[in-house]
Amino acid sequence: MRVLITGGAGFFGFHMANRLLREGHEVVLLDIADYIEEDYIGPVAFHRGDVRDPETVDRVLRGVDAVIHAAAALPLWPRSEIFSVNVGGTRTVLERAWAHRVERVVFISSTAVYGIPRKHPIEEDDPLQGVGPYGQSKILAEQVCAEFRRRGMTVTVIRPKTFIGPGRLGVFQILFDWVERGKPIPIIGNGRNRYQLLDVDDLTEAIVRALTAPAEQANDVFNIGAERFGTVREDVQALCDHAGTGARVWPLPARPVKAALALFEALRLSPLYRWVYGTADKDSFVAIERARAKLGWRPRYSNAESLIRTYDWYQAHKTEQEVPVGLTHRVAWDQGILRLIRDLLP
Repeated sequence: MRVLITGGAGFFGFHMANRLLREGHEVVLLDIADYIEEDYIGPVAFHRGDVRDPETVDRVLRGVDAVIHAAAALPLWPRSEIFSVNVGGTRTVLERAWAHRVERVVFISSTAVYGIPRKHPIEEDDPLQGVGPYGQSKILAEQVCAEFRRRGMTVTVIRPKTFIGPGRLGVFQILFDWVERGKPIPIIGNGRNRYQLLDVDDLTEAIVRALTAPAEQANDVFNIGAERFGTVREDVQALCDHAGTGARVWPLPARPVKAALALFEALRLSPLYRWVYGTADKDSFVAIERARAKLGWRPRYSNAESLIRTYDWYQAHKTEQEVPVGLTHRVAWDQGILRLIRDLLP
């Protein structure tokens, strides 16, 4: 099978590409960013371009059997870009895939479409109330997917929890930096809430199953998340214990901390955006029974195991992280005022 991965140069993209390469598939990548050739275990056809450009998408779709549409503008991007890429780009990819008679598309959505619900576990048919432009844009993009599903295309929508694994930096690099330095690790609230994560290898497994399952099984919406996870306090402390640096969980009152982080965000002094801190003290976990039943998928890693193996990768590649900061999941984020707070702590 020849598979196009949009956003293929990103954290998810290189993991997904390598999974497909190991199984003998041909891989085509489309991204606005440069790809790092050494990250891939075999040859890939890389094209630099924008998913919003029909001519570019037409060019890379030639001979493609399936599409994994993962390209997205992240929450830290400007609002106009988020909607343009996440909604307009999705429509362009699906329109051109339909024109090229591509029979199967997997769209990577997000559990941000659920907002901050009170009911748990969250099921696929629960109300959608996206937080901020990113969550709202993913809801609209899913509506585009539903439109093409009605036309007869098989479009799998995957709603993954926040996923981590080797190569993941971004907001997790901030956590790992504090753990490595043996600092108290602030958590918003008492930490007794349950916050589900997802390992990137479990995500790629789900997508492979979506690509190969019978169309009537795959043509649906699926939550994807860890099966085994504890409270935030338990999972973060497990990471601290593994690191052995003296780092420890430090619960803080939610209301004043969120107010401070909202102010820092407004003043552009912190990289933490509302979706990160707004849900940090809430339960956040999804039901995964539909994916288990229809795709035969079951996750391998727990929250703690994923955090630990990502931290171990970070430790092994520390010298490679001395690069300019950015806004993607593959680079460190500028900690801003959080760095000052870190350095003031014992």
